[in-house]
Amino acid sequence: MNILQITSSVRGGASESTRVTNQVVDKLLAKHLDAKVLRRDFGAQPHPTLDGAAVGALFTPADQRSPEQAARVALDDALIAEAQAADVIVIGAPMYNFGMPTQLKNWFDAIARSGVTFRYTESGPEGLLKNKKVYVATARGGIYPVDADPQVPHIRMLLNFLGLTEHTFIYSSGLNMGPEAAAKGQQEADAAVEAALA
Repeated sequence: MNILQITSSVRGGASESTRVTNQVVDKLLAKHLDAKVLRRDFGAQPHPTLDGAAVGALFTPADQRSPEQAARVALDDALIAEAQAADVIVIGAPMYNFGMPTQLKNWFDAIARSGVTFRYTESGPEGLLKNKKVYVATARGGIYPVDADPQVPHIRMLLNFLGLTEHTFIYSSGLNMGPEAAAKGQQEADAAVEAALA
């Protein structure tokens, strides 16, 4: 089993979403002793933002790219190869201003490539990153009802678009609502990890 762990919090060791992703990975390793883990900490080492230069490089034929363009595309190619090779993807997605961190959005922007990780067909888009299990640990200061969650639908849509349709979301909620609420939110996340990996 190949496990890809994506963390995106800028809080380092204080990150709740990273704590939960570590917990998921540890439980996977306990069940699959021969598993290999590749860790990407985009909070500590952000991937470049999709900008005009990156788009220009991507739309330039490979044999016509400048050395700078080739190097930029190679950064995205590496992330795509990691996602393709993974059997399980574990994502840490803290909520920043009601959405995902820029650091995580940069990863989605890097791996979403037409003809490689998705394609358009006569019946609509088809995701090509299939047959993978995804766990998403999201940490948020407040508590959001399922029908009013501003973050998870966006992440779920991106995953589904890429063919990553088998996903489980684990919530650490109420972290900024006082010690009792934070403790309850962490306990609920721990219980969700246990249930998901039972």
